[in-house]
Amino acid sequence: MTTTSPAPAITKTLPSAPVPAVSRPRKKKYFSPSRLRSIGVRCAALFAFLVIWWGITAAGVIDELFLPSPGSVWDAFIRANTWHQVAPGVDREVLGEQNYFLWEHLIASGQRIAAGVGAAVIVGPLIGFAMGMSVPIRTFVEPYLNFLRALPPLGYIGLLIVWFGIGDTSKIWLLFLAAFPPIAIATLNGVTSVKVDQINAAKALGASRTQVLTNVVFPSTLPEVINGIRIAVGFAWTTVVAAELNNGIPGIGGLAYLAGTQLNTPLTIACIIVIGCAALVLDSAIKAVGTLVAPWKGKA
Repeated sequence: MTTTSPAPAITKTLPSAPVPAVSRPRKKKYFSPSRLRSIGVRCAALFAFLVIWWGITAAGVIDELFLPSPGSVWDAFIRANTWHQVAPGVDREVLGEQNYFLWEHLIASGQRIAAGVGAAVIVGPLIGFAMGMSVPIRTFVEPYLNFLRALPPLGYIGLLIVWFGIGDTSKIWLLFLAAFPPIAIATLNGVTSVKVDQINAAKALGASRTQVLTNVVFPSTLPEVINGIRIAVGFAWTTVVAAELNNGIPGIGGLAYLAGTQLNTPLTIACIIVIGCAALVLDSAIKAVGTLVAPWKGKA
C-alpha cells in the first residue's frame, strides 16, 4: 500500500501596505531665513538713519541746539549713567543727572507705570466683561468710558494734582486713567465678538452658563484683552511725561521735560530714545506672554 504525502502548501507573501509615516510638527526655527532677513533689513534701516542723521549734523544744515549729532546724544547718555564732573575744571563729581543715574529714572517711571497699568488690568476687564454681558450696564457705562478715552492727559493733570497732591498718587491715577479705557473697550469687543454658534453648540452639549463663560467666552475674549493691555501700556508710556511734569524726579519723563526746559537737547533726545526702547521691550514681552497664555489666537 502506497501512501502519498500531501503536497506542500504554496504560500505567497503579499507585499505589505506601506505604513504612512507620522508627521511630527515642525519646530519653528528662531533663526529662520525670513527672520534673519527681517533683522537684516531693520539693522540696515537703522544704520541708514544714523548715517543720514550724522551727515545732516556734520554738514551744519541744522543748528546743534535743534538737532545734536549722534555722538552728542551718546555722550549725554553716558554722562547720565556715570559719575562726572559738575563742570569742566571743577574738582567735584556728581552722579548721573539730578543725582540719579538714568536707569534709576527709568525704574522710577516703570514703577509708576506698573502701578497705574496694573490697576487698569484688574479693573478694565471686569468693567468690559460686565458691559459685554449686560446691555443695561453697557448702555449706562459706555458713554462715560468713551468720554474718558477722548480726554487728553494734560486736560486733567491739574485737577488730579489738586485732589491728590504732587506726589506719586496723582501720577499713578493719571496713568490709570490713560490705561483703563483701551483695556475695558478691548474686553467689551472680545465679549461681543464671540460667535453665537459657539455658544449654542456648547449649550447643546449640556454646558451650564458658568461652563459657557469659562470655556467659550473667556478663551475667545482673552486675546483681545491682551491686545488691549498692549495698547494701554503704549498709552501709559506716552502719558508718563505729562504725569511727571511736576515733581517728576526721579523719572525718565520728568528728566526729559527738565532737560528740554534747560535746552539740553542731547539729554532730551537720549531720554526719548530710552523711553521708546523700554516701550518696545515691554510690548514684545507682553506679546510673548500673550502667545503663551492664548496660543489659539488666530486659529480656527
